[in-house]
Amino acid sequence: MNVSILFLCGLGATGLASSAVVVCLRKPLEKLLVELCGNERRAEFWTAFSVVAVAVEPKIFALACRPTLGPSTSALLEIADQLEWGLIGMVVSVLMLGWIVGRFILRVTPRA
Repeated sequence: MNVSILFLCGLGATGLASSAVVVCLRKPLEKLLVELCGNERRAEFWTAFSVVAVAVEPKIFALACRPTLGPSTSALLEIADQLEWGLIGMVVSVLMLGWIVGRFILRVTPRA
């Protein structure tokens, strides 16, 4: 298998995984941001911003992982390595998003 095709396969797998996460998070995030931002226009912007961050950051990590194809390497393992770095990027972006949004949620202290 050509190294370029191998690289594109890993990047495509990362793109599919990040797209699945964006689909899962978009609606709940938008509802939460409407509540936190006070109106829908602000929430739309921050939702779009968050979606771009969660969609792009894994691809940046995957782009940094360049496969090498030699006689003793497996194409599948090279794709898995690139996907691994993409998933690490996705986890980092989702955790950062959760941490930032979590800082803006008001804490209610229980009354004694």
